[in-house]
Amino acid sequence: MECQSPAVKGRKRCRMHGGTNPGAPKGNRNAWKHGGRSAEAIGAARYLRELAKLLAQG
Repeated sequence: MECQSPAVKGRKRCRMHGGTNPGAPKGNRNAWKHGGRSAEAIGAARYLRELAKLLAQG
């Protein structure tokens, strides 16, 4: 059952269910904890896996 409150101007939801909050800003660094899932870390892990595979082939 949907909320019967009117939507906020320019939005699809009422003020109580997310009409006024646009969400986190793009590139939010406040949620950054350790960088273990960053693109740089994932790329480095991929490189090391490929290198280990080449070394294992002999």
